[in-house]
Amino acid sequence: MQGWRIAFVVAGLLAAYGVLAYGILPAIWTHHEHQPGLALRPMVTRTKQGIPGDPLNIGLVGTRNDVLQAMHAAGWFPADPVTLRSSIAIIGSVLLDRPYKEAPVSDLYYDGRREDLAFEKLAGTSAKARNHVRFWLVEDTGAEGRPVWLGAATFDRSVGLSHLTGQVTHHIAPDIDAVRSLLAADLEKAGRVQAIYQVSGIGPTLHGRNGEGDAYYTDGEIWMLRLVPSTEKDVSTPMMLAPPLLVRLKDAVWHRLAAMFRG
Repeated sequence: MQGWRIAFVVAGLLAAYGVLAYGILPAIWTHHEHQPGLALRPMVTRTKQGIPGDPLNIGLVGTRNDVLQAMHAAGWFPADPVTLRSSIAIIGSVLLDRPYKEAPVSDLYYDGRREDLAFEKLAGTSAKARNHVRFWLVEDTGAEGRPVWLGAATFDRSVGLSHLTGQVTHHIAPDIDAVRSLLAADLEKAGRVQAIYQVSGIGPTLHGRNGEGDAYYTDGEIWMLRLVPSTEKDVSTPMMLAPPLLVRLKDAVWHRLAAMFRG
């Protein structure tokens, strides 16, 4: 009789484990319900040589014109294409410490193609230090009936040699979540955001390396911003769609860890 009881308890524990591990917890952690088309996509860009680059950490929902008008209103400038003239101009900006608000950014690739749009916001008097973001159009019609863009936002803190190739390049600051927050705040202040929510990105990462060998850390979430259509008036308070409970708990723990990294 004792053996039957033990078997019954073991069977109950196994059943509970199965429900928890293969049902409840995956359902709680999964928060792609706002944009299910992103669930199986890679969440890291690549360099031209195929080296993993900057992770995706921000997204926009809206037409190309919505994006252009929103970024303009937020004070972010479109990056010039890489040409001989723009390359000479950015060298002059860095060496002579003079402004170049539309300085070009190097190409990164996603889905085998370079970025569709790139924007920047200077953090000093020259292009040596700047916030910048690259965007790729990944869905012509997402779950909300509008185009979906994914982006990689980082902060260029200095100019130096790539740790991997030896080429002259910008080095990024490790806290890439800070740039994501800055861009989201700028768009919100400009009244260009209807709603903000998260989808899963690369996942929590403490010791990431981008295509130049620069270290980064991130909570691994992508902040999605549904933009105000360019044909409509600005809104003042965007709707915040909270992530699932376990994701919120993970984010709270992560923010404490990130504070320790910054300190």
